[in-house]
Amino acid sequence: MRILSGIQPSGSLHLGNYFAMMKRMIEYQKNHELFCFVVNYHALTSVFDAEKLRSQTFEALCDFLALGIDPEKSYFYVQSDIPEVTELTWLLSNVTPMGLLERAHSYKDKKDKGIAPNHGLFAYPVLMAADILLYGAERVPVGKDQKQHLEMTRDIAIKFNQTYGETFIVPEPEIPGNVALVPGIDGQKMSKSYGNTIDIFSSRKELKKRAMSIVTDATPINEPKDPDKCNLFAIYSLFLDKEGKAELRDRYLKPGLKYSDVKKELINVIWDYFEPYREKREKLLNDRDYVYDVMKMGAEKTRAVAKPYLEKARENVGLNY
Repeated sequence: MRILSGIQPSGSLHLGNYFAMMKRMIEYQKNHELFCFVVNYHALTSVFDAEKLRSQTFEALCDFLALGIDPEKSYFYVQSDIPEVTELTWLLSNVTPMGLLERAHSYKDKKDKGIAPNHGLFAYPVLMAADILLYGAERVPVGKDQKQHLEMTRDIAIKFNQTYGETFIVPEPEIPGNVALVPGIDGQKMSKSYGNTIDIFSSRKELKKRAMSIVTDATPINEPKDPDKCNLFAIYSLFLDKEGKAELRDRYLKPGLKYSDVKKELINVIWDYFEPYREKREKLLNDRDYVYDVMKMGAEKTRAVAKPYLEKARENVGLNY
């Protein structure tokens, strides 16, 4: 099965990025045809500093490689290294209804939060559709908040196929229930835009500061706690197996649990979990030539897959003559 997903180079990676997408990507490359990429065109909707974008793109590449993406077993690339995606975006734009884009929750949410709207932000779902349809992706792992965008991709693909004949594979979303929405320290979805993240490669001092800031309720120590309404429990559970979750739940349901003790445990768990990846990342950050060679190879492999899909679309709309 062909699976695709990407991540924006918009700052430090956090637990939400890792558990909602990256961990699954790394696991998929073992048994599936994986397309994994750094989404720097999308980042242009909010990053307007060229040096910052270059730096964050490079760091995102190092993050992926450090965490286990294997460029020999997957299609690993930078979005802007595939020029075919922008041409396909224009072809798809001409069958995308304005009403479809106007209903996008993400656009309305960002606009309501005071982010200045621009065409890139508004047309974001069309570029996302091109990212997916250009490679014949069959399955797209997404977080719960991205489900609507994937549904829009399906709508655009169906409309294009109905207008010009069968051209694109209509992808299916994959939203695993246990990590559909990773909570941040305030209980909302973990997101850089909310400032509620726990970064996976932060210093131990910063990790402690963020973990100890996780919002909990005011239930007294001598009373049982409700694990199902506690974002501290939800975050800690990301690192636990079935037995570990059951044990932690049992502690919550008995009097005497201190949230501060659980937070201190979580700090150690997070630090130890990412320790080997942290060391590998430091080596990659100091070996730019290797990282850029990997990206060049990834672009060549990926463009070989993209070109036939674009050519078919060009033929079907009447651009080839």
